Amino acid sequence: MNQDVLTQGLLDFLKQSRTPFHAVQTMSGMLKEAGFRQLYEQDAWNISENALGQGFFVVRNDSSIIAFRVTESLLEHGIRMMGAHTDSPCLKVKPNPDMQGDYVQLGVEVYSGALLHPWFDRDLSLAGRVSFLHQDGALQSCLVDFEKAVAVIPSLAIHLDREANEQHTVNKQKHLPPVLMRSGDAAVCFEDMLLAQMEQQHVAKILGYEISLYDVQAPALLGFQDEFIASARLDNLLSCYIGLRALLDAPHSGNALLVCNDHEEVGSMSAAGAQGNFLTSVLSRLVDGSEGLARMMASSMMLSADNAHALHPNFRDKHEPNHTPLINAGPVIKVNANQRYASNSETCALFKQSCVQANVPTQSFVVRSDMGCGSTIGPIAASELGVRTVDVGVPTFAMHSIRELAGVQDVQYLYRAMVEYIATGWE
Repeated sequence: MNQDVLTQGLLDFLKQSRTPFHAVQTMSGMLKEAGFRQLYEQDAWNISENALGQGFFVVRNDSSIIAFRVTESLLEHGIRMMGAHTDSPCLKVKPNPDMQGDYVQLGVEVYSGALLHPWFDRDLSLAGRVSFLHQDGALQSCLVDFEKAVAVIPSLAIHLDREANEQHTVNKQKHLPPVLMRSGDAAVCFEDMLLAQMEQQHVAKILGYEISLYDVQAPALLGFQDEFIASARLDNLLSCYIGLRALLDAPHSGNALLVCNDHEEVGSMSAAGAQGNFLTSVLSRLVDGSEGLARMMASSMMLSADNAHALHPNFRDKHEPNHTPLINAGPVIKVNANQRYASNSETCALFKQSCVQANVPTQSFVVRSDMGCGSTIGPIAASELGVRTVDVGVPTFAMHSIRELAGVQDVQYLYRAMVEYIATGWE
C-alpha cells in the first residue's frame, strides 16, 4: 500500500477510535467492508471447507476483536497470528462522579500507568459505552462520543507553586478532577449529560457506563519533513491498524489471524484480555478441540506487536547503550532474559527473515539491567497456547502520554513486515 494512503488511513483510524469500544467498532466496519462475516460466540459456527478463503471476525465485550482467514488445512500448516491491544492509559469517570462546588467537576480514576502531567491544560472530551434500560423494557448498550471539548484539568499557576518546575507531583485524587462548567441554576449532573448524548436511543434509565476522557486534538503529521506522527493512543492502536491492514491486504495464500485484546495495560486479566480464554476459545472451535489445537499450534506463530521505546536524545542514559532504537529506522525486536517479552533466537530469526524478504530494516531493544521492564500480550499467548512468539513494535517517544510520537516510515516498515510474515511459506 502507498505510504501516504497508509498514513492517512492510520490518522483517520486514530481519530475515530477514542476508546477500545470505538476502535473495535471501526475495525468491525473495515472488516465488513472487506467482505468478512461476523460470527457470534453464542452461535454454532459450522465453518466448512467450502468457506476456505472467506474472512470471519468475532467481538467480545465490544472492546476485543479476533479476525481470521483460513485458506488451507490448519492442522497441517498452522496459522500466522498477529496480536495487539486496544486499550491505552487514560482517565475514567467514576460511577458516582458528580462533584458540586463552585464548579461542576467529575471524579476520575487513572487507568493504567498514564503519564499524568500532559493531561493538564488540554481540551478534553468524553466517550465510551453506556448500558441502559430502553423504554420498551429491553436492556441495551450503545457507544457515545461528546466529540467537542467539554472539560479541562487546569494547572495551578506558577505564582501559587513556585517549586512546580522542580518538584511538582500529581495527587490522583485531588488534582485530576476536570472542570466542566460553573455551578448554578444551569448546572447539570453527569447522567443528564449522558442522556443529552443519547436522545435517539429512547432511554428509560441509565444503568451503567464506561466513559473515558480524551484529548480532542486530532492526530497530525509533524516535523520539518512531516516524518513524525503525533497522536493519542499510538500505543497500541497503531499496531491494531497496521495488523488489520496487513490481514486485509496480504495475498490469500496462508492462514492468518489478528487478535486485538482490551485490558493489556492493566495486566490482561479479564474476559476480554489476553489472559482470558477469547483467543483459545476461537482457535479451539476452528479445529474441534484440544488435540487439534495442540497440532495447529505446533506449526503456528504469534507476532505480538506493541510499541517500543525509542532512544530519547535528551535522556540517553535511560537506554541500554548497545540497544538504542531510532524512529524511522525499522521495527524493533524486543528481548528480555526474564521473559517479559516472548522473543527467542528462533522467533527473532523467523521475523528477521520476513523483514529481509520485505526489504525492511530491524532494530533490537533490551532494557537496561538496572531498570524494570514492561511486558506485552506476547508472553501470555506463548504460555497459554504453547506457540512460538516474537515481540516487536515501532519506536515511540512519550509512551503513555496523552500525545505520543512515532515515525511515518516505521508505519510502512511494520506494514510490509507483517504482510510478508503472513505470506512467507516457512514452517
